[in-house]
Amino acid sequence: MALGWKLVIDSSDASTLADFWAAALGYEVEDPSALIEQLLATGQLGEEAVVEHGGRKTFRGYAAVRHPDDPFDPASGVGHGRRLLFQDVPEPKSVKNRLHIDVHSEPGGLDDLVTRLEALGATRVVEQNKGPAGHWWVMKDPEGNEFCAA
Repeated sequence: MALGWKLVIDSSDASTLADFWAAALGYEVEDPSALIEQLLATGQLGEEAVVEHGGRKTFRGYAAVRHPDDPFDPASGVGHGRRLLFQDVPEPKSVKNRLHIDVHSEPGGLDDLVTRLEALGATRVVEQNKGPAGHWWVMKDPEGNEFCAA
């Protein structure tokens, strides 16, 4: 039996990093505000666990993005498919990622993709042209997490 999964990424500002990756991938930032309102109303969650971001309530230190075509639970906003969850941690990033995302452009669209990602806050690190392995850019997201644009 195949298992479901999500990629969890440590961050210092989960909501802002979720906004970047939603824009970069064309994903949607999950909206847990209905669940939060329910948990607040029943006393299962305190106000200290909630922040407002983008005009809606979200969990402090957590934010997720999901593919717009994948199913999700309307009561919680949680996606049931391709999903990235960002969680705030106290320590800063200190070494190269052992796992990273590859973002693929349309054929012939690498330059446009890299330019768009830079406009969103990404940084170019090094261009790679490895013959049969292809041509891509190693980049960093706004918090310094490495990823590839190909």
